[in-house]
Amino acid sequence: MEITWWGHATCTIEDSGVRVLTDPLFARRFAHLRRRRGAVPPPEAASAELVLVSHLHSDHLHLPSLARLAPGSRLLVPTGAVRAVPGLRTLRRTRGLHITEVDAGDEVKAGRLRVRAVPARHDGRRLPVGPHRSPALGYVVEGEARTYFAGDTGLFDGMAEVVGPVDVALLPVGGWGPGLGHNHLDAARAAEALTRLGPRSAVPVHYGTYWPIGMDGVRPHEFHAPGEEFVRQAARLAPGVAVHRLEHGECVRPETAW
Repeated sequence: MEITWWGHATCTIEDSGVRVLTDPLFARRFAHLRRRRGAVPPPEAASAELVLVSHLHSDHLHLPSLARLAPGSRLLVPTGAVRAVPGLRTLRRTRGLHITEVDAGDEVKAGRLRVRAVPARHDGRRLPVGPHRSPALGYVVEGEARTYFAGDTGLFDGMAEVVGPVDVALLPVGGWGPGLGHNHLDAARAAEALTRLGPRSAVPVHYGTYWPIGMDGVRPHEFHAPGEEFVRQAARLAPGVAVHRLEHGECVRPETAW
């Protein structure tokens, strides 16, 4: 199996002959954010048998990026997403996307893979106001390996129990601004998550890609440092976990068997 990190929370997981794409974000600029590191992913990055969307925030459910998927692509989104984001209905009609809403505990098969949605501790709403109708999720992709894509989450009680045994953990370690809000993992908390989950390997994601326009000089270490800090914290708290800090577009075949 192989993991490619394209930047932010966008990864390709190749396992058992199936390509799975997470939270596709292929923009050089959107809203108030600009891509500061790594090229925009190439067209082949949008090729996948299954696409996973963790929650409705626009840096995870980005409609222009979803429009780059091949017609007929299969998409998993949190329950309530189609109602909350009308553009998904448009993509279903114009691009023929097969959109399935899932909640924590649901399982979907894709080829020889089984994908299980798991809870995340995060605000899953599209906007920071209004009722909570759509949850934030993580996903466990099970094939030759068990790969946990956390999406956006904070630490929470019972995390190891609901995620289950995993071989590889793709964990967020930062963000896109000079501070993290509630229910996010920073490098230290992500390393703490390793002690709970006990994977064989880990890949830090969700850092060092986007930053607010005009704020390059504001707390720049929050942009540059999380990956290396996660490596350092993981070595201290979870020395048995092999951490692979990837550059944008780089891939790895992580250790998957004890």
